[in-house]
Amino acid sequence: MKWLQSGRRRDLCVLLYSSDGVPAQKLKTSLERRYDDRIDPKQFYGALDALERLGHVQKRTEGLSDVYELTAAGREHVESYTEWLDEQVDQ
Repeated sequence: MKWLQSGRRRDLCVLLYSSDGVPAQKLKTSLERRYDDRIDPKQFYGALDALERLGHVQKRTEGLSDVYELTAAGREHVESYTEWLDEQVDQ
């Protein structure tokens, strides 16, 4: 499975890495705080939909909220990406 070229999609996967699922609104708020900027809801949900289509995340409904979590493939890609980052930073 091809890894992501979109920074926002990668950041979403990183946020999901250490969780058992995060509501979409909490993810959006976390990214907005990180970027110190508002994210258009259409673009945000488009990124989540793309991640789901690519097999990196899966969605479930809890009450009124959509909750997202990484798939096994998504976890593997985040781990591979962080290893690559560590190598680059250590150089």
